[in-house]
Amino acid sequence: MDPFEYCQQKAAASGSSFYYSFLFLPAERRRAIMALYAFCREVDDVVDETHDLQVAQSKLDWWRGETAAIYGGTPTHPVCLALAEVRRQFNIPLEQLLEIIDGMQMDLQQTRYLDFKNLQLYCYRVASVVGLLAAEIFGYKDRQTLKYAHDLGLAFQLTNIIRDVGEDARRGRIYLPIEDLQRFNVPAKDIIEARYSDNFRALMEFQIERAERYYDQAMAQLPAVDRKSQRPGLVMAAIYRTLLREIRADGSKVLTYRTALTPVRKLWIATRTGLAG
Repeated sequence: MDPFEYCQQKAAASGSSFYYSFLFLPAERRRAIMALYAFCREVDDVVDETHDLQVAQSKLDWWRGETAAIYGGTPTHPVCLALAEVRRQFNIPLEQLLEIIDGMQMDLQQTRYLDFKNLQLYCYRVASVVGLLAAEIFGYKDRQTLKYAHDLGLAFQLTNIIRDVGEDARRGRIYLPIEDLQRFNVPAKDIIEARYSDNFRALMEFQIERAERYYDQAMAQLPAVDRKSQRPGLVMAAIYRTLLREIRADGSKVLTYRTALTPVRKLWIATRTGLAG
């Protein structure tokens, strides 16, 4: 199979909101972002689908070597073959791809975060770095756009964390900072046992407000000159903010329910936002 066909199938199969934003890109940029997104899916799947920590560690180590081969060797995986081609046209530094793997590594070593500062490092590696690379692929004229991309990536990851509280807890992970749990008097046991309370709803409202602030901060930092080129990010933001507001409207029932938008609704939001571009 052609490496780019593999990447497209990997992206489409995920059902992610990100896939819909790629539809508005020229072919060469679409191929590049598909390759980057497929890379993220592959290394994320190592952590989510491999239950033996030693096996997961071995797989991540393999991915580090395979990623390095993109820049000075002979990669063998279709995703890395695709990235080896697109990196010649777009600025995709090795260090940033390895930082994404570092973020996945954190999932193998850490299941709780003391405070938001520590959580930010995780979010930076698994999401903001992806946002920065995506901004390079989409194209920009003003470097201020990189601040937008950084904060938008953080907002996306905070949205994911909010959506997946219950699912993550069942996997033994709680990304909500310990200092936040203590502030709202929500014991970790309540989250693990899916126990709702007024305190928990207040905690989630706090998390939602934090995410909304990062969306606002990101949008305020996007220069007008780059608004058209960064349209895929705006599409993603529209879909993700709609999801975040659905979670709030549902009463933050994230311990027992995973709020999701239908593919048709995602496509409608993407089309509306893309045309408004």
